[in-house]
Amino acid sequence: MKRNLCLGLMVVLLAGIWWASHASTQRVMAASAPKNIFTPDSVQFGPVPPFIPAGAQLAVLEGNPMASSGDYTVRLKMPDGYRIPPHWHPKRENVTVVSGTFKVGMGDQFQEGSMASFPAGSFAYLDPDMHHYAMASGEVVVQIHGMAPVQFNYVNPNDDPSRKK
Repeated sequence: MKRNLCLGLMVVLLAGIWWASHASTQRVMAASAPKNIFTPDSVQFGPVPPFIPAGAQLAVLEGNPMASSGDYTVRLKMPDGYRIPPHWHPKRENVTVVSGTFKVGMGDQFQEGSMASFPAGSFAYLDPDMHHYAMASGEVVVQIHGMAPVQFNYVNPNDDPSRKK
């Protein structure tokens, strides 16, 4: 009987400690949620910058990708069939596929048949100066992080949508 009472008290004590810890964590998360915690439905997408082909949407989660320095994290939401022509970046690009299937090819020519498919959960990093291109298979969301400033250098300057205005 004493043993059962001790076990019961221990369970109640552990449950109380867990609840207090959980409640404290929830309060901290709620207090910081407006600026640095994102759930999928709270991510605010808007238009892409002029140097990225129109038709996709962009959300800045952290930092300023166009600043002269600093970390940034963005999400790019692309409709089915959306394409990014061959390009390269002077700084490392880190990409995580959040949803959908992201297709990526390497080189100076867009060749859909030679692209590799990356499902949700995939991660890749592209070192500076790696020539690559991309395409959405279905609706795709990718998260990209790196060091500012973001710079797109199109292999074919005529592919740069900001030059077509």
